[in-house]
Amino acid sequence: MEKTLNRIHPVSDPEATYFLQVSWEKDLGTGFGILLSDGQSSWTGTVSEAEISREAADMEMNKEKYVEELKKALVTGEESAGKYNFVIS
Repeated sequence: MEKTLNRIHPVSDPEATYFLQVSWEKDLGTGFGILLSDGQSSWTGTVSEAEISREAADMEMNKEKYVEELKKALVTGEESAGKYNFVIS
């Protein structure tokens, strides 16, 4: 299993720091687990392959392109800093 951990500062609360961990088996396109923490509380969830396919279709993107965008936003971290905005609600 592969994992990444990134520090994010959501646009909804720029002074706050959150930690985002993403874990996956083969690649993000087959689904992944996610953990978000503010250092005091944490929230977990999973995203299935079916959900990824459905979201890509909703956005009218092919699945491979959508997965590449997911990688850039959730996995590459510092390389994509400033290119993606996170809103915590």
